[in-house]
Amino acid sequence: MKKYIGTKLVQARPMTRGAYNRYRGWEIPADENPEDEGYLIQYPDGYVSWSPKGMFDHSYLEVDDNPQLPSGVSIGPGMVEAFIDRIEVMKLGERTTVVRCILKNGFELVESSACVDPRNYSVEIGQEACMEKIRDRIWNLLGFLLQTAWMGVRKDEGTKG
Repeated sequence: MKKYIGTKLVQARPMTRGAYNRYRGWEIPADENPEDEGYLIQYPDGYVSWSPKGMFDHSYLEVDDNPQLPSGVSIGPGMVEAFIDRIEVMKLGERTTVVRCILKNGFELVESSACVDPRNYSVEIGQEACMEKIRDRIWNLLGFLLQTAWMGVRKDEGTKG
């Protein structure tokens, strides 16, 4: 089989495996734990499925509701901050700050900032300048992800069944 990247905008709510089976009118198989935590997921075409909590948390990112937009959702500042896992700050030479930012998915962003006169150097100011650039980049990356989830990988092809 070939491998594919897929991203979609879904609706979900917490639901145990047992509650999902009852929702579907199914018998709970003997080898399944009805107390397993998970999510009921509804896809844009109305298809409904269930996902274990661990897989759901690994695969989906909650977006901000925004009824003013056609998609109904947007990326907010809190999402940008929450997507940062950790940062590393280092000083290079006498006037340069470098920030390495590791995101929740392991992707890394690096930015630098420098001053003209070493007497004006401040690691805090350099770090904030770098983080402003990094936050803008994260906003763009999450925006790209949201656009792909909303419109698909190939906007013009839609879901023609």
